[in-house]
Amino acid sequence: MKDPRGVEVVLKLVEGADALVEGFRPGVMEKLGLGPDVCRTRNARLVYGRMTGWGQSGPLAHCAGHDLNYIALSGALHAIGPADRPPTPPLNLVGDYGGGGMLLALGVVAALFEAARSGVGQVVDAAMTDGAATLMATIYGLRAKGMWGDARGANFLDGAAHFYGTYECADGKHVAVGAIEPQFYRKLLELCGIDDPDFRHQWDREQWPALRRKLEAVMRARTRDEWCRLLEGTDACFALLLDMSEAPRHPHNVARSTFVECDGVVQPAPAPRFARTPNQLPPPAPVIGRDTARLLQRVGVCESEVGELLGSGVVYVPPT
Repeated sequence: MKDPRGVEVVLKLVEGADALVEGFRPGVMEKLGLGPDVCRTRNARLVYGRMTGWGQSGPLAHCAGHDLNYIALSGALHAIGPADRPPTPPLNLVGDYGGGGMLLALGVVAALFEAARSGVGQVVDAAMTDGAATLMATIYGLRAKGMWGDARGANFLDGAAHFYGTYECADGKHVAVGAIEPQFYRKLLELCGIDDPDFRHQWDREQWPALRRKLEAVMRARTRDEWCRLLEGTDACFALLLDMSEAPRHPHNVARSTFVECDGVVQPAPAPRFARTPNQLPPPAPVIGRDTARLLQRVGVCESEVGELLGSGVVYVPPT
C-alpha cells in the first residue's frame, strides 16, 4: 500500500462491496489511507468490520496480545480449571473464535441487515476482550445473584458439582456427565445403580467433594464402552468424551454428517444448517493472487492498466 495506485485499487473494490473486514491494530488502516471515513466516502452503505483483541479504544488498544491475554482480562480465564492449579487455557476457543470471529460475523451480518433498511453502513468494533466478557454474561449474572463464587472449582458448572463433570473409567478413558435437573439426576442414579442416601442431597455444596469421590469410584468400575451401553441415549445427560480422532466416527456425528472429508482432510462440516439453502462445502483456499486480474477487471480496471499494476508490483498474481 506504499503506492497510491494500490490504495486506489482497494477503494475501487470498496465501491461495490457490502462489507470490508480488517484485523490490524487500531490506526493501521487509517495510515494506509483505507480507514472507515475514507472508504465510506466511496460507499456510504459499507459495513466496516474491525477485529482486534483489545478494541479500537482504551489504554491497551495498541498493545500486542493473543487470545489468552484477552480472555484473562474479561474474567473468563480465571473461572476455568481446577481449584488447585492455575487457570487452564481453553485452547483459543473463547477469545479468537467465540468472542472474536463469531461475534464479528454476527455484528457484520446485523450491520448489513440494518444498512439494507437505512441505506447507511457503519463500523463494527469487535474486540475479543469484549466478546469474551459477553460470553460470560450468564456467569456474571449468577455471581450477582449469589449463585456463583470467584473461587475456581467451587461452582456447579466448573467441575465442583459431582453431577456436572468428567470421570475416568476402568480403561483410562473418560465420560462426561451433566445431570443438572432433578429428573435427569434421578435417572443417572437409577441407571448407575446408586442407592446411597447421601446422593439425595444433590445441591448440598458441602457434600459435593465427598459425592464426587463416590461417583468417581462408581465410574471406575466399568469401561467407557460399558458405560456407553448403559447410559448413552437415556435422559441421564451422558456422553462419551471423545478425542478428535474418535469424534468423526461416532454414530450420531456420522448420521448428521457433522464431519466431512474434503481433499482427504476430515474436518467439521459447515454449521449451522439452513433448511432452504443447504450449506455447501467450502472450496480449498485459493492460491494467493489467483483472482487478482479478474477482480480488477470486474471493477472497471482495463486490461492494460492491470498489466501495468502487475508489472510495477502494486498488485500480485502467482507465477504460472
